[in-house]
Order: sequence, then structure tokens, then C-alpha cells
Amino acid sequence: MGKVMLEVKDLRTKYITRFHEDVYSVDGVSLKIEEGKSLGVAGESGCGKSTLALSLMGYYFAPLHYMSGDIIVDGKTISGMDPDDVRRTILGNEIAYIPQAAMNALNPTMKIIRFIEDVMAAHQIDMSKKDIYDMARERFAILGLPEEVLNRHAVELSGGMKQRTVIAISTILSPKVLIADEPSSALDVTSQKMVIKMMREMMEKGFIRSMIFITHELPLLYNVTDDIMVMYAGRIVERGTAKEMVFDPTHPYSHGLMGSIIVPESGTRDQKLTAIPGTPPNLKNPPKGCRFAPRCKYATPECSYVDPVMKEFGDGRQYACLKSVEELKEVYANEQ
Repeated sequence: MGKVMLEVKDLRTKYITRFHEDVYSVDGVSLKIEEGKSLGVAGESGCGKSTLALSLMGYYFAPLHYMSGDIIVDGKTISGMDPDDVRRTILGNEIAYIPQAAMNALNPTMKIIRFIEDVMAAHQIDMSKKDIYDMARERFAILGLPEEVLNRHAVELSGGMKQRTVIAISTILSPKVLIADEPSSALDVTSQKMVIKMMREMMEKGFIRSMIFITHELPLLYNVTDDIMVMYAGRIVERGTAKEMVFDPTHPYSHGLMGSIIVPESGTRDQKLTAIPGTPPNLKNPPKGCRFAPRCKYATPECSYVDPVMKEFGDGRQYACLKSVEELKEVYANEQ
């Protein structure tokens, strides 16, 4: 087992609405990521993926609030730290975050090099402008970005170029963990391929030491990550290797999620498309028992009041369902 870069223990966070209602978007999440590894997080919109990304940074501001649990980065517990200390010493250095639609967040009046200068100033790194430029030019070149990008404004770059530039800026301090929230969702296929290739190279070159890649496109993770974790209604329902999760999902939600997507990989082309009925629950008042039970065609009366716990099977795989693996495999086989 390699060195653990990020460990999360029973993390719970919530939103408080302007009507003082609690929305439990991350409810008891635990995970580990080792150095040199990448973890994919998949699920429908509203399942808590982006809230998990925000929560993992340990930097909370309204309406998101920390409730309980531990976030440990390279042996250092950051949950409960002073927000100013987190911003100054953790963000960028220990954990880097690429939010959704990050390429649209670049100030159009600033040249790209100015963003890098601001990152250095925010983290109190004493470097001359020339040294910063030389360092940025070298890093950009390694990542396949031409030097001229540093002297351009964001409006002068294509969507794919902007996204790659944002990733380069976000990781300029070589963080131990990179959290990327749907970094390729707004791009065409060619640009997606370039972004994914760049992120792989960053891992290989040691610019980032571990990565969490969030998307609703579960098959995409097969080409990006080592493991995949599926979220539903603020909780983890299954985790396994990328190959296991794409070709042999176990939990009824994971199975339904894969069944609703066209996958171009060999061995899946004869797969019939299915749909998951209903919609995700309102997390202000989540259902008792299994949260997926109201939409699960395999649910029994027990599922409506017994809360399933995460169980292990095989070589470290995990899932949260009241049915055994054998029962689930049998019902899936009978449907084919």
C-alpha cells in the first residue's frame, strides 16, 4: 500500500438555506487516495459530487457548513482549521481545486501571467516577477502550452486552451491533491482528450501527487482514473476499480447508471439502454432506509426502513445494499 495523500473519515456537511432549512448534501462520506493514484466520483446531478469537492478543501463559507468528520491531507488534519490558515497554507499548496466552468472564471482584463503572480502573492512566496515568469514559462512548456499564452488575455484563447491554462495555474504550486470538478464537460471531444492527456501527464511528472476527478459521465472515468466511487443522495453507494465499475457494477444504482449510458468500449456494444425511474430525493428530507429504494426495482419492504452499511467483497470492492452480491448478480443475469 502506497502513502495515503488524502483520507476522509465520516465527513458530513450541509447547506443552510435562506429559510433556515438544512440540506444534507454530504452525509457520512469516507475515502482514501494513495500517492500516484486517481479516484473518479460519478453520479447524477444533485447527488452531492460538487459539494463533496468543496467540502474536501476544508474551506467553508455560507451557505455550506461543516458538521463533523475528518479530512486528513498527507497526515495533517485540516478539518476545523481557521479559514484564513486554510486559505493561506492548504489551498493551492496541499489541495488544488478546479471548479465547474472554471475557464469562464478568468478575468478578461488580466493577462494569464498576472493570475500566476497573484497566486504567488496570496501564498506569500517571495519571487521576483522575472523568476515567476521563467518558472511559469517552463511549467507551461512541459504541459504543452506555448509561452505566448502567458501574455494573452483569456478572451484570446479557445475553450480548450482556457481550460488547460486554468489547470496549469491551479497546479502551479504542485499540490498533493487535485480536485477537478467536471473539467471537460463544456468541451468538444478533441479538447476533452487534450485536457485528459494533460492531467495524466501532470500525474506522471509529479506536478500533482493524487487526483479526484468528478463527472456525471461514468464511462469517461474509465480512461482517466484508477478507481471509481459512485455517489447517490449525499452518500457513497459503491467503489471499485475503474474496470470493475464500468464492466461489472454491483449496486443497483451503479448498475442502472451504466445501463443508461452508451459505452463505446469493447464488450459493452450489445448492451441495451435502460432508464432509472424517478428523480433523486430532496436532501432537505431524505427517505429513511436506503435512499435509492424509492427508485429501485429490486427494493423490498425492508429497504424502506433499514439503512444499508458499506460492505466489502472481492479484492477490496465496497457497496451499500441490503442484498448480497450473489442475489444482485442473479437478478441482473435473469434480465439479460
